[in-house]
Amino acid sequence: MSEGWRAKLLGLALALLVAPASQAQQEPIWPPVLEIEHVLVQTSLYTRHFDPQPDHNNQQELIGIELHNSQRWLAGGARFLNSFDQEAFYLYVGREFPFWEPTDNLTVRAKLSAGLLHGYRGEYQDNIPFNRYGTAPAALPSVGIRWGRFETDLIVFGAAGAMVIGGVRF
Repeated sequence: MSEGWRAKLLGLALALLVAPASQAQQEPIWPPVLEIEHVLVQTSLYTRHFDPQPDHNNQQELIGIELHNSQRWLAGGARFLNSFDQEAFYLYVGREFPFWEPTDNLTVRAKLSAGLLHGYRGEYQDNIPFNRYGTAPAALPSVGIRWGRFETDLIVFGAAGAMVIGGVRF
């Protein structure tokens, strides 16, 4: 990618991050209100490793659940097969940040989650930073779209790859 395109993409990303918030966005209140506005059930749709290796698994079989409150805070958990076909779990908290809400049924937004990742064991234990006893801290950024009850996100997992997930709100 040329330097010109990189600069344009970086500029767009910065503009989206500092863009004025929409009318529907609320400022974070601390501590978050302990209420459930909706539940999101999601699964993996597509995974791609940036530097694929023969032992990499691109079929994560992810199943996850997120609990959201009205202030856009969330808590969740996911079970999946990691890059080395080992059963893994991610327990996390986070927040979503809307960029654009042209209608009540459409939102373009980012999410940031942080929590504990468990499941990289044996010879693969050192493939994620700070992994002690098979558990490591993790933070995952994503961008996504909500359309009515349906949501999809592009999650970047470190320098290793990216995953597209989709889900339904209840």
